[in-house]
Amino acid sequence: MTEKMGESNLWAKETETDFFIKSLEVASPEQLFYITKDKEYYAYWPKNYKGAKTTLQSRNAFIGAYTEKWSQEILSKIAKELNAYAVRNIVCEELELTKGSPADVAICKTDSVVQKPQDILAIFEVKMSIVWNWELLKNNSKFTLKCLGDFKTHQGNPGLLRSDSMLKAIGKSITVRISSLESAKIPIIVLGNTPIAKGYYPKVDNLKNYGIIQGFWSLNPAPLDNNGENVKATKGKGFLRFDSYSDFKNPLLTLLKEDMMFFAGMKSKNELGKFIEIANKQDTYEKKAEKFLNFMRERNDK
Repeated sequence: MTEKMGESNLWAKETETDFFIKSLEVASPEQLFYITKDKEYYAYWPKNYKGAKTTLQSRNAFIGAYTEKWSQEILSKIAKELNAYAVRNIVCEELELTKGSPADVAICKTDSVVQKPQDILAIFEVKMSIVWNWELLKNNSKFTLKCLGDFKTHQGNPGLLRSDSMLKAIGKSITVRISSLESAKIPIIVLGNTPIAKGYYPKVDNLKNYGIIQGFWSLNPAPLDNNGENVKATKGKGFLRFDSYSDFKNPLLTLLKEDMMFFAGMKSKNELGKFIEIANKQDTYEKKAEKFLNFMRERNDK
């Protein structure tokens, strides 16, 4: 990457120009841009475009690889503070993370692609895409990029604004979470570069409250050019937008250092009351929690 990880080097317009410049070294403009009948090249169809339209799928692989690598680099600096590594495409059989469906990025105690659950400190699903609209202008053999506006000026739904991206992230996270008890201590975070649709506000808060996903986090401080409506956080903080590197780093380090545990079950109030009464006889809060969780696991295993 050309950018250094500093206070303001989260996702920005410069990140997207970097993506296109690097991608044009190995891909044709036709693989990265929509083309009008007048041979104009757009990252997205503009809102006022009325001509024939095609669907562009070829860019997905390029932006997917770029955003995963970008996320890995920004997470590597944080991982080092824990003597850990940010690793792409990790495989962990116990958590149903396979070669066909690996974790996009994870912070791990080792730098191996094949991991054991006890060595995984956090799992990140990356759901990022091009946010602004861009026109590719060709001048002889050289290309230049012109920004045409933010995501409200084009017809696409980028990143976490796409319902299918949200549902894929939720589905993958649930699969990992319920795959094994060994996933219970591993935070799962979805990284994006856009806001989320209002219809998902209560859903992401519930997912965080239930402990399935620890957050949908946007690393794009200013996705709208006119400082328009741009949610900073949902009520339950299931979605958070970070405005600087330190704004992102500090809560992530706090999360990674917490000794948390996911638990779930459907018990009668009578049974839960018994668990609480017995667990409450322990000397410390930690021992009370361990006793209660052991009861829940023992009953779930039967």
